[in-house]
Amino acid sequence: MSDPEMGWVPEPPAMTLGASRVELRVSCQGLLDRDTLTKPHPCVLLKLYSDEQWVEVEHTEVLRSCSSPVFSRVLALEYFFEEKQPLQFHVFDAEDGATSPRNDTFLGPMECTLGQIVSQTKVTKPLLLKNGKTAGKSTITIVAEEVSGTNDYVQLTFRAHKLDNKDLFSKSDPFMEIYKTNGDQSDQLVWRTEVVKNNLNPNWEPFRLSLHSLCSCDVHRPLKFLVYDYDSSGKHDFIGEFTSTFQEMQEGTANPGQEMQWDCINPKYRDKKKNYKSSGTVVLAQCTVEKVHTFLDYIMGGCQISFTVAIDFTASNGDPRSSQSLHCLSPRQPNHYLQALRAVGGICQDYDSDKRFPAFGFGARIPPNFEVSHDFAINFDPENPECEEISGVIASYRRCLPQIQLYGPTNVAPIINRVAGPAQREQSTGQATKYSVLLVLTDGVVSDMAETRTAIVHASRLPMSIIIVGVGNADFSDMRLLDGDDGPLRCPRGVPAARDIVQFVPFRDFKDAAPSALAKCVLAEVPRQVVEYYASQGISPGAPRPCTPATTPSPSP
Repeated sequence: MSDPEMGWVPEPPAMTLGASRVELRVSCQGLLDRDTLTKPHPCVLLKLYSDEQWVEVEHTEVLRSCSSPVFSRVLALEYFFEEKQPLQFHVFDAEDGATSPRNDTFLGPMECTLGQIVSQTKVTKPLLLKNGKTAGKSTITIVAEEVSGTNDYVQLTFRAHKLDNKDLFSKSDPFMEIYKTNGDQSDQLVWRTEVVKNNLNPNWEPFRLSLHSLCSCDVHRPLKFLVYDYDSSGKHDFIGEFTSTFQEMQEGTANPGQEMQWDCINPKYRDKKKNYKSSGTVVLAQCTVEKVHTFLDYIMGGCQISFTVAIDFTASNGDPRSSQSLHCLSPRQPNHYLQALRAVGGICQDYDSDKRFPAFGFGARIPPNFEVSHDFAINFDPENPECEEISGVIASYRRCLPQIQLYGPTNVAPIINRVAGPAQREQSTGQATKYSVLLVLTDGVVSDMAETRTAIVHASRLPMSIIIVGVGNADFSDMRLLDGDDGPLRCPRGVPAARDIVQFVPFRDFKDAAPSALAKCVLAEVPRQVVEYYASQGISPGAPRPCTPATTPSPSP
Protein backbone atom coordinates (compact mmCIF):
# COMPACT_ATOMS: atom_id res chain seq x y z
CA MET A 1 0.00 0.00 0.00
CA SER A 2 1.43 3.39 -0.97
CA ASP A 3 1.22 6.51 1.11
CA PRO A 4 -0.02 9.47 -0.99
CA GLU A 5 2.32 11.82 0.84
CA MET A 6 5.37 9.77 -0.09
CA GLY A 7 6.75 10.99 -3.41
CA TRP A 8 8.96 9.18 -5.85
CA VAL A 9 11.81 10.16 -8.12
CA PRO A 10 10.32 10.79 -11.59
CA GLU A 11 11.84 8.77 -14.40
CA PRO A 12 12.48 10.53 -17.73
CA PRO A 13 10.25 9.30 -20.59
CA ALA A 14 11.52 6.33 -22.55
CA MET A 15 11.75 8.15 -25.86
CA THR A 16 13.16 11.63 -25.41
CA LEU A 17 14.17 13.85 -28.25
CA GLY A 18 17.73 14.95 -28.59
CA ALA A 19 21.05 13.55 -29.58
CA SER A 20 22.52 10.13 -29.84
CA ARG A 21 26.26 9.81 -29.45
CA VAL A 22 28.11 8.37 -32.41
CA GLU A 23 31.68 7.13 -32.60
CA LEU A 24 33.56 7.37 -35.90
CA ARG A 25 36.47 5.04 -36.65
CA VAL A 26 38.89 6.19 -39.32
CA SER A 27 41.26 4.37 -41.63
CA CYS A 28 43.07 5.34 -44.83
CA GLN A 29 44.56 3.52 -47.79
CA GLY A 30 47.40 4.48 -50.11
CA LEU A 31 48.40 7.85 -48.64
CA LEU A 32 51.04 9.73 -50.61
CA ASP A 33 54.63 9.19 -49.40
CA ARG A 34 56.77 12.12 -48.31
CA ASP A 35 59.40 11.07 -50.79
CA THR A 36 60.73 7.86 -52.31
CA LEU A 37 62.28 6.77 -49.00
CA THR A 38 59.91 8.16 -46.37
CA LYS A 39 56.36 7.17 -45.54
CA PRO A 40 53.96 9.71 -44.00
CA HIS A 41 53.15 10.17 -40.32
CA PRO A 42 49.35 10.47 -40.78
CA CYS A 43 46.81 12.10 -38.51
CA VAL A 44 43.15 12.94 -39.22
CA LEU A 45 41.47 16.14 -37.98
CA LEU A 46 37.67 16.23 -37.82
CA LYS A 47 35.80 19.50 -38.40
CA LEU A 48 32.06 20.20 -38.05
CA TYR A 49 30.24 23.03 -39.83
CA SER A 50 28.31 24.86 -37.12
CA ASP A 51 27.04 28.44 -36.83
CA GLU A 52 28.30 29.23 -40.35
CA GLN A 53 31.89 28.24 -39.65
CA TRP A 54 34.07 25.13 -39.56
CA VAL A 55 34.87 24.12 -36.00
CA GLU A 56 37.59 21.65 -35.00
CA VAL A 57 36.10 18.72 -33.08
CA GLU A 58 39.03 16.41 -32.37
CA HIS A 59 41.75 14.43 -34.10
CA THR A 60 43.15 10.94 -34.20
CA GLU A 61 46.57 9.97 -32.91
CA VAL A 62 49.63 10.35 -35.14
CA LEU A 63 50.89 7.05 -36.60
CA ARG A 64 54.53 6.79 -37.65
CA SER A 65 55.67 5.74 -41.11
CA CYS A 66 52.38 4.37 -42.38
CA SER A 67 50.65 4.92 -45.72
CA SER A 68 47.56 2.82 -44.88
CA PRO A 69 46.78 3.66 -41.24
CA VAL A 70 44.01 2.26 -39.06
CA PHE A 71 43.57 4.75 -36.23
CA SER A 72 42.63 3.50 -32.78
CA ARG A 73 41.37 6.79 -31.35
CA VAL A 74 37.66 7.21 -32.13
CA LEU A 75 36.13 10.56 -33.03
CA ALA A 76 32.89 11.12 -31.09
CA LEU A 77 29.99 13.39 -32.06
CA GLU A 78 26.46 14.15 -30.96
CA TYR A 79 24.07 13.15 -33.76
CA PHE A 80 20.85 14.99 -34.66
CA PHE A 81 18.65 13.72 -37.49
CA GLU A 82 17.10 17.15 -38.00
CA GLU A 83 20.45 18.85 -38.67
CA LYS A 84 22.62 18.60 -41.75
CA GLN A 85 25.88 18.31 -39.76
CA PRO A 86 28.46 18.67 -42.57
CA LEU A 87 31.84 17.15 -41.70
CA GLN A 88 35.35 17.51 -43.04
CA PHE A 89 38.10 14.97 -42.46
CA HIS A 90 41.53 16.54 -43.01
CA VAL A 91 44.42 14.10 -43.38
CA PHE A 92 47.81 15.50 -42.41
CA ASP A 93 51.37 14.26 -42.53
CA ALA A 94 52.57 15.30 -39.08
CA GLU A 95 56.01 16.71 -38.48
CA ASP A 96 58.52 14.49 -36.69
CA GLY A 97 57.69 14.35 -32.99
CA ALA A 98 54.27 15.98 -33.40
CA THR A 99 51.20 14.49 -31.69
CA SER A 100 48.59 16.68 -33.40
CA PRO A 101 48.10 18.25 -36.86
CA ARG A 102 49.66 21.70 -36.60
CA ASN A 103 51.58 23.28 -39.50
CA ASP A 104 51.83 19.91 -41.15
CA THR A 105 51.75 18.70 -44.73
CA PHE A 106 48.18 18.43 -45.98
CA LEU A 107 47.48 15.05 -47.61
CA GLY A 108 43.88 15.73 -48.54
CA PRO A 109 40.35 16.34 -47.23
CA MET A 110 37.09 14.46 -47.49
CA GLU A 111 33.71 16.08 -46.96
CA CYS A 112 30.34 14.45 -46.24
CA THR A 113 27.51 14.70 -43.72
CA LEU A 114 27.09 12.73 -40.53
CA GLY A 115 23.73 11.59 -41.87
CA GLN A 116 25.40 10.02 -44.90
CA ILE A 117 27.80 8.10 -42.67
CA VAL A 118 25.21 6.71 -40.25
CA SER A 119 22.74 5.82 -43.01
CA GLN A 120 25.42 3.84 -44.85
CA THR A 121 27.30 2.73 -41.70
CA LYS A 122 30.54 2.84 -43.71
CA VAL A 123 31.70 5.52 -46.15
CA THR A 124 34.83 5.29 -48.32
CA LYS A 125 35.82 8.26 -50.49
CA PRO A 126 38.93 9.43 -52.35
CA LEU A 127 41.08 12.15 -50.85
CA LEU A 128 41.45 15.34 -52.86
CA LEU A 129 44.39 17.69 -53.13
CA LYS A 130 44.03 21.43 -52.67
CA ASN A 131 43.63 21.84 -56.45
CA GLY A 132 40.63 19.50 -56.38
CA LYS A 133 42.38 16.59 -58.07
CA THR A 134 42.52 13.15 -56.49
CA ALA A 135 45.54 12.43 -54.32
CA GLY A 136 46.67 9.41 -56.31
CA LYS A 137 44.79 6.35 -55.08
CA SER A 138 44.44 7.70 -51.54
CA THR A 139 41.14 6.94 -49.83
CA ILE A 140 39.65 7.46 -46.41
CA THR A 141 37.09 5.17 -44.76
CA ILE A 142 34.76 6.22 -41.93
CA VAL A 143 32.79 3.63 -39.95
CA ALA A 144 29.99 4.79 -37.64
CA GLU A 145 28.80 3.13 -34.46
CA GLU A 146 26.27 4.41 -31.95
CA VAL A 147 27.48 4.47 -28.36
CA SER A 148 25.53 1.55 -26.93
CA GLY A 149 23.82 1.04 -23.60
CA THR A 150 22.48 4.56 -23.22
CA ASN A 151 18.91 3.51 -24.02
CA ASP A 152 18.62 0.29 -22.02
CA TYR A 153 15.96 0.07 -19.32
CA VAL A 154 16.05 -2.00 -16.14
CA GLN A 155 13.14 -3.76 -14.41
CA LEU A 156 13.76 -4.34 -10.69
CA THR A 157 11.72 -6.03 -7.95
CA PHE A 158 12.75 -5.88 -4.28
CA ARG A 159 11.37 -7.29 -1.07
CA ALA A 160 12.67 -7.34 2.50
CA HIS A 161 12.61 -9.82 5.38
CA LYS A 162 12.56 -9.30 9.16
CA LEU A 163 13.30 -5.57 9.13
CA ASP A 164 13.79 -3.84 12.49
CA ASN A 165 10.60 -2.55 14.04
CA LYS A 166 10.78 1.19 14.71
CA ASP A 167 7.21 1.74 15.93
CA LEU A 168 6.01 1.21 19.49
CA PHE A 169 2.38 0.23 18.92
CA SER A 170 2.58 -1.09 15.36
CA LYS A 171 5.12 -2.32 12.85
CA SER A 172 7.47 -0.29 10.70
CA ASP A 173 6.24 1.31 7.46
CA PRO A 174 9.31 0.64 5.30
CA PHE A 175 10.42 2.25 2.05
CA MET A 176 13.76 2.14 0.26
CA GLU A 177 15.85 4.75 -1.55
CA ILE A 178 18.53 4.04 -4.17
CA TYR A 179 21.46 6.37 -4.74
CA LYS A 180 24.26 6.33 -7.29
CA THR A 181 27.69 7.71 -6.50
CA ASN A 182 28.82 10.52 -8.80
CA GLY A 183 32.34 11.17 -9.99
CA ASP A 184 32.83 13.75 -7.21
CA GLN A 185 31.78 11.08 -4.66
CA SER A 186 28.46 12.79 -3.99
CA ASP A 187 25.32 10.65 -3.87
CA GLN A 188 22.38 11.23 -6.21
CA LEU A 189 18.91 9.85 -5.52
CA VAL A 190 17.67 7.79 -8.47
CA TRP A 191 14.63 5.95 -7.08
CA ARG A 192 12.36 5.81 -4.06
CA THR A 193 9.93 2.95 -3.55
CA GLU A 194 6.43 3.31 -2.24
CA VAL A 195 5.75 2.94 1.50
CA VAL A 196 4.43 -0.43 2.64
CA LYS A 197 2.36 0.13 5.77
CA ASN A 198 2.74 -1.87 8.98
CA ASN A 199 4.89 -4.64 7.53
CA LEU A 200 8.36 -5.93 8.45
CA ASN A 201 8.42 -8.17 5.37
CA PRO A 202 7.47 -5.74 2.61
CA ASN A 203 7.10 -6.61 -1.06
CA TRP A 204 7.74 -3.42 -2.99
CA GLU A 205 6.16 -2.91 -6.39
CA PRO A 206 8.34 -3.68 -9.43
CA PHE A 207 9.71 -0.55 -11.08
CA ARG A 208 11.42 0.39 -14.32
CA LEU A 209 14.07 3.02 -14.94
CA SER A 210 16.76 3.67 -17.51
CA LEU A 211 20.23 2.27 -17.07
CA HIS A 212 21.46 5.83 -17.48
CA SER A 213 19.35 7.01 -14.55
CA LEU A 214 20.35 4.06 -12.38
CA CYS A 215 24.10 4.07 -12.86
CA SER A 216 24.95 6.43 -15.76
CA CYS A 217 25.41 3.28 -17.90
CA ASP A 218 28.42 2.34 -15.77
CA VAL A 219 27.70 -1.15 -14.40
CA HIS A 220 30.60 -0.80 -11.94
CA ARG A 221 29.35 2.48 -10.42
CA PRO A 222 28.65 2.09 -6.67
CA LEU A 223 24.99 2.04 -5.69
CA LYS A 224 23.76 2.70 -2.18
CA PHE A 225 20.46 1.35 -0.81
CA LEU A 226 18.91 2.94 2.29
CA VAL A 227 15.84 1.55 4.09
CA TYR A 228 13.67 3.76 6.31
CA ASP A 229 10.57 3.57 8.45
CA TYR A 230 8.20 6.21 7.14
CA ASP A 231 6.99 8.94 9.50
CA SER A 232 4.32 11.47 8.47
CA SER A 233 6.33 14.24 10.16
CA GLY A 234 9.09 13.72 7.59
CA LYS A 235 11.56 12.52 10.22
CA HIS A 236 11.89 8.99 8.91
CA ASP A 237 13.67 6.44 11.09
CA PHE A 238 16.74 4.89 9.52
CA ILE A 239 16.59 1.06 9.46
CA GLY A 240 19.74 0.12 7.55
CA GLU A 241 21.73 0.20 4.33
CA PHE A 242 23.85 -1.82 1.94
CA THR A 243 25.85 -1.19 -1.23
CA SER A 244 26.13 -2.98 -4.55
CA THR A 245 26.74 -2.40 -8.27
CA PHE A 246 24.52 -3.13 -11.23
CA GLN A 247 26.99 -5.73 -12.46
CA GLU A 248 26.73 -7.55 -9.11
CA MET A 249 22.93 -7.37 -9.28
CA GLN A 250 22.92 -8.87 -12.78
CA GLU A 251 25.31 -11.67 -11.88
CA GLY A 252 23.36 -12.49 -8.72
CA THR A 253 20.11 -12.97 -10.64
CA ALA A 254 21.50 -14.38 -13.89
CA ASN A 255 19.80 -17.78 -13.68
CA PRO A 256 16.01 -18.32 -13.80
CA GLY A 257 14.56 -18.10 -10.31
CA GLN A 258 17.86 -16.91 -8.84
CA GLU A 259 17.62 -14.17 -6.23
CA MET A 260 20.18 -12.03 -4.48
CA GLN A 261 20.07 -10.76 -0.94
CA TRP A 262 21.99 -8.36 1.28
CA ASP A 263 22.14 -7.79 5.00
CA CYS A 264 20.60 -4.43 5.84
CA ILE A 265 23.14 -2.84 8.21
CA ASN A 266 22.70 0.05 10.63
CA PRO A 267 26.33 1.24 11.20
CA LYS A 268 25.44 2.79 14.59
CA TYR A 269 24.07 -0.51 15.90
CA ARG A 270 26.95 -2.47 14.38
CA ASP A 271 29.52 -0.29 16.15
CA LYS A 272 27.75 -0.33 19.55
CA LYS A 273 26.21 -3.81 19.84
CA LYS A 274 28.53 -6.79 20.10
CA ASN A 275 25.98 -9.36 19.02
CA TYR A 276 24.47 -7.23 16.21
CA LYS A 277 24.12 -9.07 12.90
CA SER A 278 21.76 -7.00 10.79
CA SER A 279 18.54 -5.02 10.76
CA GLY A 280 16.97 -7.46 8.33
CA THR A 281 17.65 -8.55 4.77
CA VAL A 282 16.72 -7.08 1.39
CA VAL A 283 16.13 -9.44 -1.53
CA LEU A 284 16.42 -8.64 -5.23
CA ALA A 285 13.82 -10.94 -6.80
CA GLN A 286 14.02 -9.65 -10.38
CA CYS A 287 16.63 -7.82 -12.45
CA THR A 288 16.01 -7.72 -16.19
CA VAL A 289 17.41 -5.43 -18.88
CA GLU A 290 15.14 -4.21 -21.65
CA LYS A 291 16.72 -2.92 -24.83
CA VAL A 292 14.99 0.26 -26.02
CA HIS A 293 15.86 0.69 -29.67
CA THR A 294 16.89 4.09 -30.98
CA PHE A 295 16.36 5.83 -34.29
CA LEU A 296 19.98 5.11 -35.15
CA ASP A 297 19.46 1.42 -34.40
CA TYR A 298 16.87 1.34 -37.18
CA ILE A 299 18.84 3.53 -39.61
CA MET A 300 22.08 1.60 -39.12
CA GLY A 301 20.09 -1.63 -39.33
CA GLY A 302 19.12 -0.78 -42.91
CA CYS A 303 15.92 1.27 -42.57
CA GLN A 304 15.61 3.80 -45.39
CA ILE A 305 13.71 7.08 -45.18
CA SER A 306 11.49 7.24 -48.28
CA PHE A 307 10.92 10.95 -48.94
CA THR A 308 7.99 12.22 -51.06
CA VAL A 309 7.15 15.82 -51.95
CA ALA A 310 3.68 17.29 -52.65
CA ILE A 311 3.40 20.89 -53.90
CA ASP A 312 0.32 23.10 -53.88
CA PHE A 313 -0.47 24.51 -57.33
CA THR A 314 -3.83 26.12 -56.51
CA ALA A 315 -4.75 29.53 -57.91
CA SER A 316 -4.50 31.22 -54.51
CA ASN A 317 -0.70 31.12 -54.93
CA GLY A 318 -1.00 33.81 -57.61
CA ASP A 319 0.08 33.84 -61.24
CA PRO A 320 3.68 32.52 -61.37
CA ARG A 321 4.50 35.26 -63.89
CA SER A 322 3.80 37.89 -61.22
CA SER A 323 6.49 38.93 -58.77
CA GLN A 324 3.82 38.73 -56.03
CA SER A 325 3.16 35.04 -56.67
CA LEU A 326 4.30 32.47 -54.15
CA HIS A 327 5.47 30.46 -57.16
CA CYS A 328 7.45 33.32 -58.71
CA LEU A 329 10.78 32.04 -60.06
CA SER A 330 12.98 35.03 -59.38
CA PRO A 331 16.65 34.86 -60.41
CA ARG A 332 17.51 36.85 -57.30
CA GLN A 333 16.05 34.65 -54.57
CA PRO A 334 14.33 31.25 -54.44
CA ASN A 335 10.66 31.37 -53.51
CA HIS A 336 9.41 29.94 -50.23
CA TYR A 337 8.45 26.63 -51.84
CA LEU A 338 12.00 26.13 -53.05
CA GLN A 339 13.51 27.27 -49.75
CA ALA A 340 11.41 24.80 -47.74
CA LEU A 341 12.08 22.00 -50.22
CA ARG A 342 15.84 22.50 -50.06
CA ALA A 343 15.95 22.80 -46.27
CA VAL A 344 13.93 19.67 -45.51
CA GLY A 345 14.74 17.56 -48.57
CA GLY A 346 18.44 18.27 -48.30
CA ILE A 347 18.53 16.39 -45.00
CA CYS A 348 16.13 13.57 -45.89
CA GLN A 349 18.04 12.64 -49.05
CA ASP A 350 20.99 11.43 -46.95
CA TYR A 351 18.81 8.56 -45.69
CA ASP A 352 17.64 7.17 -49.04
CA SER A 353 20.18 4.96 -50.79
CA ASP A 354 19.00 5.53 -54.37
CA LYS A 355 18.39 9.29 -53.87
CA ARG A 356 15.26 9.13 -56.02
CA PHE A 357 12.21 10.99 -54.73
CA PRO A 358 8.60 10.92 -55.94
CA ALA A 359 7.35 14.48 -56.41
CA PHE A 360 3.69 15.35 -56.96
CA GLY A 361 1.54 18.41 -57.45
CA PHE A 362 -2.08 19.06 -56.52
CA GLY A 363 -4.76 21.61 -57.33
CA ALA A 364 -3.75 22.35 -60.95
CA ARG A 365 -5.06 21.73 -64.44
CA ILE A 366 -2.49 19.63 -66.24
CA PRO A 367 -1.82 18.85 -69.89
CA PRO A 368 -2.87 17.51 -72.28
CA ASN A 369 -6.57 17.83 -71.37
CA PHE A 370 -6.10 20.37 -68.57
CA GLU A 371 -8.28 18.54 -66.12
CA VAL A 372 -7.82 19.22 -62.42
CA SER A 373 -5.51 16.74 -60.66
CA HIS A 374 -4.65 16.39 -56.98
CA ASP A 375 -1.78 13.91 -57.28
CA PHE A 376 0.04 14.40 -60.59
CA ALA A 377 3.74 13.72 -61.12
CA ILE A 378 5.51 17.04 -61.63
CA ASN A 379 7.84 15.37 -64.15
CA PHE A 380 4.65 14.36 -66.06
CA ASP A 381 5.67 10.69 -65.95
CA PRO A 382 2.91 8.96 -63.95
CA GLU A 383 4.63 5.59 -64.30
CA ASN A 384 7.85 6.94 -62.80
CA PRO A 385 7.25 10.08 -60.71
CA GLU A 386 10.71 9.90 -59.10
CA CYS A 387 13.29 12.66 -59.50
CA GLU A 388 17.05 12.28 -59.12
CA GLU A 389 18.01 13.88 -55.81
CA ILE A 390 16.47 17.10 -54.48
CA SER A 391 18.10 19.01 -57.32
CA GLY A 392 16.05 16.87 -59.71
CA VAL A 393 12.85 17.71 -57.81
CA ILE A 394 13.67 21.41 -58.11
CA ALA A 395 14.42 21.08 -61.82
CA SER A 396 11.10 19.26 -62.41
CA TYR A 397 9.26 21.93 -60.43
CA ARG A 398 10.77 24.67 -62.58
CA ARG A 399 9.85 22.85 -65.82
CA CYS A 400 6.37 22.05 -64.55
CA LEU A 401 5.21 25.57 -63.66
CA PRO A 402 4.93 27.01 -67.21
CA GLN A 403 3.00 23.96 -68.42
CA ILE A 404 0.13 23.90 -65.91
CA GLN A 405 -2.77 26.13 -64.94
CA LEU A 406 -3.08 26.92 -61.25
CA TYR A 407 -6.59 26.12 -60.13
CA GLY A 408 -8.04 24.39 -57.05
CA PRO A 409 -9.38 23.36 -54.60
CA THR A 410 -6.72 22.49 -51.99
CA ASN A 411 -7.37 18.77 -51.61
CA VAL A 412 -4.65 16.99 -49.65
CA ALA A 413 -6.26 13.61 -48.92
CA PRO A 414 -5.47 12.12 -52.38
CA ILE A 415 -1.72 12.61 -52.01
CA ILE A 416 -1.73 11.27 -48.43
CA ASN A 417 -3.58 8.17 -49.61
CA ARG A 418 -1.17 7.78 -52.52
CA VAL A 419 1.86 7.68 -50.22
CA ALA A 420 -0.01 5.48 -47.74
CA GLY A 421 -0.29 2.75 -50.41
CA PRO A 422 3.43 1.85 -50.50
CA ALA A 423 3.60 2.37 -46.72
CA GLN A 424 0.87 -0.24 -46.26
CA ARG A 425 2.76 -2.69 -48.46
CA GLU A 426 5.86 -2.02 -46.39
CA GLN A 427 3.88 -2.67 -43.21
CA SER A 428 2.90 -6.12 -44.48
CA THR A 429 6.58 -7.17 -44.61
CA GLY A 430 6.87 -6.94 -40.82
CA GLN A 431 10.38 -5.50 -41.18
CA ALA A 432 11.99 -2.13 -40.54
CA THR A 433 13.24 -1.49 -44.06
CA LYS A 434 11.45 1.64 -45.28
CA TYR A 435 9.71 4.49 -43.46
CA SER A 436 7.84 7.11 -45.53
CA VAL A 437 8.02 10.86 -44.91
CA LEU A 438 5.61 13.05 -46.91
CA LEU A 439 6.39 16.77 -47.20
CA VAL A 440 3.31 18.82 -48.15
CA LEU A 441 3.93 22.43 -49.17
CA THR A 442 0.69 24.43 -49.29
CA ASP A 443 -0.43 28.06 -49.22
CA GLY A 444 -3.80 27.62 -47.57
CA VAL A 445 -6.21 25.65 -45.46
CA VAL A 446 -7.16 22.31 -46.99
CA SER A 447 -10.56 22.14 -48.65
CA ASP A 448 -11.18 18.45 -47.95
CA MET A 449 -10.60 18.60 -44.20
CA ALA A 450 -12.86 15.63 -43.38
CA GLU A 451 -11.21 13.41 -45.99
CA THR A 452 -7.76 14.58 -44.91
CA ARG A 453 -8.46 13.73 -41.28
CA THR A 454 -9.59 10.27 -42.33
CA ALA A 455 -6.47 9.79 -44.45
CA ILE A 456 -4.20 10.88 -41.58
CA VAL A 457 -5.91 8.55 -39.08
CA HIS A 458 -5.38 5.68 -41.53
CA ALA A 459 -1.74 6.66 -42.13
CA SER A 460 -1.07 6.83 -38.37
CA ARG A 461 -1.16 3.02 -38.32
CA LEU A 462 1.48 2.80 -41.06
CA PRO A 463 5.25 3.45 -41.20
CA MET A 464 4.67 7.04 -42.26
CA SER A 465 5.01 10.66 -41.10
CA ILE A 466 3.60 13.84 -42.62
CA ILE A 467 5.21 17.27 -42.59
CA ILE A 468 3.06 20.22 -43.67
CA VAL A 469 4.71 23.58 -44.32
CA GLY A 470 2.33 26.51 -44.74
CA VAL A 471 3.63 28.98 -47.34
CA GLY A 472 2.41 32.59 -47.48
CA ASN A 473 0.33 34.69 -45.12
CA ALA A 474 -2.94 32.74 -44.97
CA ASP A 475 -4.72 31.99 -41.70
CA PHE A 476 -3.43 28.53 -40.86
CA SER A 477 -5.27 28.15 -37.55
CA ASP A 478 -7.38 25.25 -38.84
CA MET A 479 -4.25 23.45 -40.03
CA ARG A 480 -3.03 23.12 -36.47
CA LEU A 481 -5.94 20.76 -35.81
CA LEU A 482 -4.08 18.20 -37.92
CA ASP A 483 -0.94 18.46 -35.78
CA GLY A 484 -2.34 16.53 -32.84
CA ASP A 485 -0.49 18.65 -30.29
CA ASP A 486 -3.77 19.48 -28.49
CA GLY A 487 -4.96 15.90 -28.31
CA PRO A 488 -5.38 12.94 -30.65
CA LEU A 489 -6.66 13.79 -34.12
CA ARG A 490 -9.93 12.03 -34.91
CA CYS A 491 -11.60 11.26 -38.19
CA PRO A 492 -15.23 12.40 -38.68
CA ARG A 493 -16.44 8.99 -37.43
CA GLY A 494 -14.60 9.56 -34.14
CA VAL A 495 -11.76 7.06 -34.66
CA PRO A 496 -8.56 8.49 -33.09
CA ALA A 497 -5.14 8.47 -34.70
CA ALA A 498 -2.95 5.65 -33.42
CA ARG A 499 -0.10 8.13 -32.93
CA ASP A 500 0.81 11.72 -33.74
CA ILE A 501 2.38 11.69 -37.23
CA VAL A 502 1.76 15.26 -38.44
CA GLN A 503 4.01 18.24 -37.91
CA PHE A 504 2.70 21.60 -39.18
CA VAL A 505 4.67 24.84 -39.29
CA PRO A 506 4.06 28.13 -41.13
CA PHE A 507 7.07 29.10 -43.24
CA ARG A 508 6.67 32.75 -42.27
CA ASP A 509 7.89 31.91 -38.77
CA PHE A 510 11.27 31.05 -40.32
CA LYS A 511 11.55 33.41 -43.29
CA ASP A 512 14.19 35.53 -41.53
CA ALA A 513 16.01 32.57 -40.01
CA ALA A 514 18.68 30.32 -41.47
CA PRO A 515 17.26 27.51 -43.67
CA SER A 516 18.49 25.00 -41.11
CA ALA A 517 16.06 26.39 -38.51
CA LEU A 518 13.02 25.24 -40.51
CA ALA A 519 14.51 21.78 -41.03
CA LYS A 520 15.31 21.43 -37.33
CA CYS A 521 11.75 22.33 -36.38
CA VAL A 522 9.88 20.07 -38.81
CA LEU A 523 12.23 17.08 -38.69
CA ALA A 524 12.90 16.94 -34.94
CA GLU A 525 9.84 14.72 -34.36
CA VAL A 526 10.66 12.16 -37.07
CA PRO A 527 13.11 10.01 -35.05
CA ARG A 528 10.58 9.64 -32.24
CA GLN A 529 7.83 8.79 -34.73
CA VAL A 530 9.98 6.14 -36.41
CA VAL A 531 10.87 4.46 -33.11
CA GLU A 532 7.32 4.79 -31.81
CA TYR A 533 5.86 3.06 -34.88
CA TYR A 534 8.23 0.10 -34.95
CA ALA A 535 8.03 -0.34 -31.18
CA SER A 536 4.23 -0.42 -31.36
CA GLN A 537 4.48 -3.17 -33.96
CA GLY A 538 7.09 -5.14 -32.02
CA ILE A 539 9.54 -4.77 -34.91
CA SER A 540 13.23 -4.74 -34.00
CA PRO A 541 15.92 -3.14 -36.16
CA GLY A 542 17.73 -5.24 -38.70
CA ALA A 543 21.22 -6.42 -37.84
CA PRO A 544 23.80 -3.69 -38.50
CA ARG A 545 25.33 -4.14 -41.90
CA PRO A 546 28.87 -5.55 -41.94
CA CYS A 547 31.34 -2.72 -42.15
CA THR A 548 34.82 -3.93 -41.29
CA PRO A 549 37.33 -1.14 -41.93
CA ALA A 550 40.71 -1.70 -43.50
CA THR A 551 42.80 -4.16 -41.54
CA THR A 552 46.25 -3.20 -42.74
CA PRO A 553 48.48 -3.34 -39.65
CA SER A 554 49.43 0.04 -38.27
CA PRO A 555 52.62 0.73 -36.41
CA SER A 556 52.46 1.89 -32.86
CA PRO A 557 52.27 5.63 -32.45
